Amino acid sequence: MRPTARESAMTETILLVDDEEGIRKVLGLSLADQGFTVHTAGCGKDALRTFDLVRPQIVLTDIKMPDMDGITLLQKIKQKNTDTEVIIFTGQGDMDLAIQSLKHDATDFVTKPIDDEILQIALRRARERITMRNQIREYTEHLERLVEEKARKLIEAERMAAIGQTVAGLSHTIKNIAGGLRGGIFVLGQGIERDDKKYLLEGWEMVKGNVDKIRSLSLDLLNYGKYAEVNLKLCDPNLPVREAVAAMGSRAAEDDIELKIELTELAPLRFDPEAIQKCILNLLANAIDACRDAGTPDPKHRVHIQTISAAGWGAEYRVSDTGIGMDNAVLAHIFKGFFSTKGTRGTGIGLMMTRKIIEQHGGEIDVHSRIGAGSTFFFRLPANAAQPSGLGKS
Repeated sequence: MRPTARESAMTETILLVDDEEGIRKVLGLSLADQGFTVHTAGCGKDALRTFDLVRPQIVLTDIKMPDMDGITLLQKIKQKNTDTEVIIFTGQGDMDLAIQSLKHDATDFVTKPIDDEILQIALRRARERITMRNQIREYTEHLERLVEEKARKLIEAERMAAIGQTVAGLSHTIKNIAGGLRGGIFVLGQGIERDDKKYLLEGWEMVKGNVDKIRSLSLDLLNYGKYAEVNLKLCDPNLPVREAVAAMGSRAAEDDIELKIELTELAPLRFDPEAIQKCILNLLANAIDACRDAGTPDPKHRVHIQTISAAGWGAEYRVSDTGIGMDNAVLAHIFKGFFSTKGTRGTGIGLMMTRKIIEQHGGEIDVHSRIGAGSTFFFRLPANAAQPSGLGKS
């Protein structure tokens, strides 16, 4: 059942503005009898003071007053609250001013002498606008809450899906390691049973390799959790490259691989230097392994790391190698969790973590590769990275 006009009015407050006291008194009593809460003012200045105190939903104002005309009052009220409905009282000869008031978003105008029925129509129109605006606001707020709830559920579903994928990948990796250990133990058992040194050494190498992989997997998982947050600082983009090359130099030398560094002078950027250094270490380690797996070439293999200036970005890092390369099938999975082409030497976490760190910085990573022609990994960092929401701060 819809409420009556009187029931609807019970919660509405009106400010009545007119310089004639008689009109204020008579019209105020009439409006109060209809259920409105009525406040009155005899001039524009008093009206604005009262408006600030009571914040009425509806204002009724004469268009001609000594200190401030009704149109000026209308404009000032709309500046304070655009939702306030303003009805203008006009004289018979003020039609141009009445039309002007409508251009300033007046709800309606009523000519003097005021006809009760016409005023009721104007008030009903004002109430309808208030009701519709409230309904739209409630609907919008409900829609926003609904979107927020759906988004939260979607994020939670995606998080659970990601956890499921991680657990599945981790389970597969552990299963492979366990299988390798069982194979090594079997070969060891055969060596003991046959008293065959060859079997014993082969089995021992298999066990040792899988134990090393367990250790690597544990460390990689710890590192993955460690870089769940990035801590942005203003740093030299070349700093993590120098430190990573210094750490990997001896490893490259052991395999007779040339490690070449080429740095471009770049402006300081906001990034996490430790996390980016970890990314570069992962890429350099992969590049060295790819060269080693390719065999001995003539001339010897080379790993080349560069920093360059990239249009629209703060810095671009490139790690190229002359190694074995990858086909399209491998490239399609290279950044996925727990995918590795290194057998017992790889855990499949390094590139997954590298991509995660770079994306946390608002950057991007990609790779170009061809079998027998080596690979080039490159990633870019934005020029003005903002601190990600909820992450660590320096």
